[in-house]
Amino acid sequence: MADRILIIEDEAAIADALIYALRTDGFAVHWCALAREGMAWLQTQPVDLVVLDVGLPDESGFELCRRIRTLSQVPVMFLTARKEEVDRIVGLEIGADDYVVKPFSPREISARVRAILRRTRQLPDGALTQPRTTEPAAAFVLDDAAKRISYRGQWLVLTRYEYLILGALLQRPDHVLSRSQLMDAAWEDPAASFDRAVDTHIKGIRAKLKQVDAEADPIRTHRGLGYSLCSAAETSAP
Repeated sequence: MADRILIIEDEAAIADALIYALRTDGFAVHWCALAREGMAWLQTQPVDLVVLDVGLPDESGFELCRRIRTLSQVPVMFLTARKEEVDRIVGLEIGADDYVVKPFSPREISARVRAILRRTRQLPDGALTQPRTTEPAAAFVLDDAAKRISYRGQWLVLTRYEYLILGALLQRPDHVLSRSQLMDAAWEDPAASFDRAVDTHIKGIRAKLKQVDAEADPIRTHRGLGYSLCSAAETSAP
């Protein structure tokens, strides 16, 4: 069955170009011009990825993405005319999987969609079909097959990049991983992103861990070097 792509974009010319490129590449595409229409479709229809314009007339794409994240972890790609770094950071912080600045090539969007879907579905080498406990053993469980991580008995609601970054840290507890190493683990094309994106996602991961245990902070920042995940003894609650 073809992957189902939802486009939420108010400019008909842009939507038409995207629809043509995506359908040519074998995707099933539905287009909504307004945020409320897109949200209604998401609530009633299966969707594999959302292409979302930031500048919608009835609601900011950023705010819509926040609402989407309350009900679904479907991959989201932002389209926007805003090219400032702060806007990119905001988009990533609220859970986007990619951020593309206009003007762009519709075929590039199609290629990025394929890359996101491939990345979010692939199992890492040696993946297990059952959840396995990772170091720190008492704190985290990494379920490779379902692409989810639990912390102190609670499943975390992570974005794709947060899952991949935290998973990389879990694989090597107490080892300092540079931003470059974390980008290699999380991005199919690390050169297409920027170093501060890692910091943004680490901030998001920390916030979600603190929702489970406000006193613990298992991720350590090593200035000028990168990040590490503390060992089991150091991450235990006081």
